[in-house]
Amino acid sequence: MREAVLVVPCFEESARLREDEFLALARDAGVALLFVDDGSTDGTAQRLEALVGRSDGRAMLSRRARNSGKAEAVRHGLLRAISEGATIVGYADADLSTPAAELARLVSEMRRRPVQVLMGSRVRMLGTEIVRRPLRHYLGRVFATGASLALGLAVYDTQCGAKLFRVTPVLEAALERPFRSRWAFDVELLGRLLARAGRPGYAAGDFLEVPLSRWSDVKGSKLGALAAARAGIDLVRIGWGLRRGRRGG
Repeated sequence: MREAVLVVPCFEESARLREDEFLALARDAGVALLFVDDGSTDGTAQRLEALVGRSDGRAMLSRRARNSGKAEAVRHGLLRAISEGATIVGYADADLSTPAAELARLVSEMRRRPVQVLMGSRVRMLGTEIVRRPLRHYLGRVFATGASLALGLAVYDTQCGAKLFRVTPVLEAALERPFRSRWAFDVELLGRLLARAGRPGYAAGDFLEVPLSRWSDVKGSKLGALAAARAGIDLVRIGWGLRRGRRGG
């Protein structure tokens, strides 16, 4: 197992997988890729097997018999990477909405920065190419504001699917239990990592957001209106749980 492992959850991704870009990422960034096929039925597993076969040992595949959702696919992959000795783990989206070159840059930043958690952040600024559909952008800003308030962190973008973590007992404890939220699990995980009510955890200075230079919406997203509504409800629950935890309840 390499020192750094990126988990890539996959469900019905056969039409969107860009094998050559993933192979270039693994080679150029010096990371291992752990693809988690979450019960796909569309040929995703066969494409992933072919990718792993071409990877010269830089990619692995874990197949789950039934679809359990992105949250559990990510958790399963992170736990496997940790169990096999990785010291830096993270996850990225199968559609490469965060491009391979940007993921490689984030891995490099994680290796040189003294932080426990590093997150890609989709900030539209001059000189960047952050392409999001307007409705998703504005809904995302509302959600991000709620997430920042729930966590008590000045975080800009909790939902970008590019995150890295240093392997510590705090991270391992945060991954022990299944996530309650299927779509807001990023916020749930960050909340579990925060110190509260005498429990060991991270402070704000242990987190770092790195603005992305490029990011784009990719057609075929599985986050529909119903899922977005459920994520909003989950965010309220997560915030309530964190407030109780800070009070020691």
